[in-house]
Amino acid sequence: MAVPVIMPRQGQSVESCIITKWHVKKGDRVKAGDILFTYETDKATFEEEAKEDGVILEVFFEEGADVPVLTNVCVIGEKGEDISGFDPKGAGDVQRNSVFEEKAQEEENASFNLQTQIPVKQNDDRIKISPRARNLAERQGVDIRYAQATGPEGRIIERDIRRLLEERQAIATPAAREEYMSLPEANRPAGSGIGGRVTTIDLKKGAAPEPESLKESLYEEVPLSNIRKLIARTMQQSLSNAAQLTLNTSFDASEILRFRKAIKEKGQQLKIENITLNDMILYSVSRVLADYGELNAHLVDDRIRYFKDVHLGVAVDTNRGLMVPTIFHANRKSLNEISREAKHLAEECRRGTVNPDFLKGGSFTVTNLGSFGIESFTPILNPPQVGILGVNTVVQRIREVDGKYEYYPSMGLSLTFDHRALDGGPAARFLMDLVKFLENFSLMLAI
Repeated sequence: MAVPVIMPRQGQSVESCIITKWHVKKGDRVKAGDILFTYETDKATFEEEAKEDGVILEVFFEEGADVPVLTNVCVIGEKGEDISGFDPKGAGDVQRNSVFEEKAQEEENASFNLQTQIPVKQNDDRIKISPRARNLAERQGVDIRYAQATGPEGRIIERDIRRLLEERQAIATPAAREEYMSLPEANRPAGSGIGGRVTTIDLKKGAAPEPESLKESLYEEVPLSNIRKLIARTMQQSLSNAAQLTLNTSFDASEILRFRKAIKEKGQQLKIENITLNDMILYSVSRVLADYGELNAHLVDDRIRYFKDVHLGVAVDTNRGLMVPTIFHANRKSLNEISREAKHLAEECRRGTVNPDFLKGGSFTVTNLGSFGIESFTPILNPPQVGILGVNTVVQRIREVDGKYEYYPSMGLSLTFDHRALDGGPAARFLMDLVKFLENFSLMLAI
């Protein structure tokens, strides 16, 4: 019996996913466990496996398609089976699309002028728009200034963007969107496609001839992944909208190094996780931060949201870009639990299988570049959070003790905070208490 393969729902907040690569094609025979296609949300990449043996009877979406979750993507069965009931478009949609194309062609032949049919652009640079609406507009290549806001207080919401798409006011075709949106507005060509949309042919018409020397393979140009685009938008938003200030300090790492050595020697025998220096810092931050609500917070417009528990974001370096999964209620978890969960989330991020629900909701972030030998850096806030702690490498420094100089291992800490949400005093006191906790780590475990 034919069985449809649906687009999985990766987290409650995900409404659609983009198919980035098909590993099979129509007519291929597959076995349960074979990879069918790769897809991504705006934060992670996943692979979908076949659940049944059979033949790929139909593929409903091409690579690059943005598919709503729980929608049929393809069908597996045996040759000759009826699959008409699995088509996500349906007969009615097919007929409707045909009528739409016919009407659009008539309008185009009659010199249809898109500019006379669309609302006047909004001139205010600070357009109010919901995150979901902005994400949809960017994916579809829609100029949000053409949207007529119907949300509260003149805010553009998702249905306003969808109305633009339904009225054929998308600016460019899917193949031309990225290049079109990257052009300055003054250089954007008029569209000759259906409904006045800009096509790749329109872009080539206005392009200057490429110098002969550049026609050789002097470089490779690769479009940004969705994750990279998200990181870029978030970082730009962070630096543009927040009053960021960074405080730097250091502490004597002798105590946590001794603790780490003891764990390596006796941890397995005592059934303790392989606790790292970073795990100890995460644990310490979760305890100290619970007393500093000003830092364990979100700044949303003109309101500050103080969290009752510490939901600790942990920056993870992956081959797809930086990801920040969250250890929820970290202040209620033991060192062993934090260590285990941090490693599990990091591995899920690197494999691209992390649940997107764990990539949001953090109230404070820790980012560690110590393993790269970095002695000092300036972390960038992860909005709407108001604080992020950077952890540096261990270096040998000299201090005077009883008139004599001695070397000691020093680890640097860099705290970036949003000066709009709190002043330097509370931020400095947080660092002081964190240093005290780390320098007396074994004793503090008894609290």
